[in-house]
Amino acid sequence: MQVATGTVVNGKIIVEGVSLTEGAVVAVVTRGADETFSLTETQESELLAAMAEIERGEYVTLEELLQSLPKHG
Repeated sequence: MQVATGTVVNGKIIVEGVSLTEGAVVAVVTRGADETFSLTETQESELLAAMAEIERGEYVTLEELLQSLPKHG
């Protein structure tokens, strides 16, 4: 797992300095033109750990989450 930044050029994301395999599935987080996006080392570690959990199938589906919520009404 790796975290990289890129730039949109002609509708495609260009990531420099990182080798991605053809067909690789990626997640994209965008920011507004006047917003910054940066993580501390701790935040980046936590994000990577959470992403690894998801890749291992360690997550709750939306259906499971909704079923676990208390019923009101």
